[in-house]
Amino acid sequence: MKNFIVLSIVLLMLSGFTSAQNLDEWLTKFEKSDYLSTDDYENSAAYFKKLAENSEYAHYFTFGVSPQGRELAAVIVSKNQNFDPVPLSQRKVPLVMIQNGIHSGEIEGKDACMIMLREILITKEKFNYLDNVDLLIIPIFNVDGHERKSPFNRINQNGPQEMGWRTTSQNYNLNRDFMKADAPEMQALLKLFSDFLPDFYIDTHTTNGADYQYTITYDIQRWQNVYPAASRWISDEYIPFIESEFDKSSYFISPYVGYKKRDVKNGVTYWASSPRFSHGYAVVQNRPGLLIETHMLKAYKDRVFSTQILLEATIKKVGKDSDLLLSINREADEYYSNRSLRHIPLNLTLLDTSFSTMKYKGFKSVRKFSEIAGTEITVYSDIPFEIEVPVYDVFEVKDSALIPLSYYIPKEYEEIVVRLKLHGIEVKELNDNEDREVVVTKFDDVKFPSNPFENRFQPTFTYNEFTETRTLLRGGYLIETNQRTLPVIVHLLEVNAPDSFIKWGFFNHIFERKEYFEVYSMEPIAQQMYKNNKYLRTEFEEKLKDENFAKNLYARLNFFYERSEYFDKKYREYPVYKILR
Repeated sequence: MKNFIVLSIVLLMLSGFTSAQNLDEWLTKFEKSDYLSTDDYENSAAYFKKLAENSEYAHYFTFGVSPQGRELAAVIVSKNQNFDPVPLSQRKVPLVMIQNGIHSGEIEGKDACMIMLREILITKEKFNYLDNVDLLIIPIFNVDGHERKSPFNRINQNGPQEMGWRTTSQNYNLNRDFMKADAPEMQALLKLFSDFLPDFYIDTHTTNGADYQYTITYDIQRWQNVYPAASRWISDEYIPFIESEFDKSSYFISPYVGYKKRDVKNGVTYWASSPRFSHGYAVVQNRPGLLIETHMLKAYKDRVFSTQILLEATIKKVGKDSDLLLSINREADEYYSNRSLRHIPLNLTLLDTSFSTMKYKGFKSVRKFSEIAGTEITVYSDIPFEIEVPVYDVFEVKDSALIPLSYYIPKEYEEIVVRLKLHGIEVKELNDNEDREVVVTKFDDVKFPSNPFENRFQPTFTYNEFTETRTLLRGGYLIETNQRTLPVIVHLLEVNAPDSFIKWGFFNHIFERKEYFEVYSMEPIAQQMYKNNKYLRTEFEEKLKDENFAKNLYARLNFFYERSEYFDKKYREYPVYKILR
């Protein structure tokens, strides 16, 4: 009966805008299916396209093609018909970008956007949202995964009846790909992002993990990795507003947190996102980024409508603070373009320090022995509880980067430069050879995992840096650091950044030795080196105290080979140089 009343109200509102059109023409499959289903790719695309065709304030366009040949589409909605990218310096209203279906089994955002745009553009009951905000909406990002439909794709999730798959047709997890940009879909998205450069970025998901009372959770970074004025606005203005909007609803909202030592009674922990993730990527682009995570066990209907509430709350707040947010974003871009900035945080560590508490709404759980598992497992009940728990949200900077004047990348690494440009990074090409004093990085203790992660073998290593004069060859590339994308540059090119190219395995070939010695060639050279260099002789004799080394013919000769003129000087050397002055 309740669902019938809701549907009747929707039809009544629709009947108000025109009598000529079929009353149910604008109902979504989600609504027609009693809130149990979501539409397929073709029908979803057709719905968004029809919205644009029926409104002068919306424009539907494509920005790429998936590996299986499906178009990647977006809808831009603007009261002032700003359908092309507007430079931030000329922007009158903020642009909010909403991305749905990066994990296509988690598709609430698509259905929420269908309903929201209908209410903005067709019934116009929410047309005032466009007074101070433009919208850029991606209905489905992972379009191939969306069409790998099954009721069995997400074992932990309650609906819809058929849901898409987490990864792309090439098995990429797009929400690990923002920096390395291996997937064609991500390459297209980054170009779209850097062209339009939204003022606020939203990524919609469904969570996994524990059971609790909250229908929806969120994360938005505001730590030392965020421009200070943006951090203050997020903490003091944005978060209180969205939470107050949910106070008017029947849904509970909470920050997206973990449990300390896997038990909520010990407290809840926040996390500092690296830029491989969507909302962490927004941070290095100097923009607020909202991660929405609805709770997988709640009804699909409630997940969709709570997502819509959070999307609309964000639009309202961004609209209300439009001038302030535009000003903050301009300040942030200028701040990172400034040559006086010396350091950028790369890695943050959560401290075991709590200065606040929160009331946490959970469900009671018990430990139960399972004959199948052979041990005790956690089983949740439907008995709610509310307890006061410590909040751990204090971070310290673990690693930071000293910002150079520029980075140099040799011409043969053009693939790296192509990816840098996708992020909106400006690159210059050298017209002549130049002798410059540069910082060179050498690696040691290099190890590789036994299995790939996201199609890449990620090395671990130690490294040291030294300064010397090198010739930078004509045709090579200079990436100057006085540009707004400085955080992206540093996170991609600094070797200790969590999502740098080197850590994603783009330079694994530098860890391979390509030349070797024969014993009969090396032995007389080693004899001469031992005889003529007393410091080398002392070092060698110290090494002989290691029994394994002393018994190893190859290791003994290799000791001299690595210190000879014959050894590859570029072995384990990072081809990207830093220019400090």
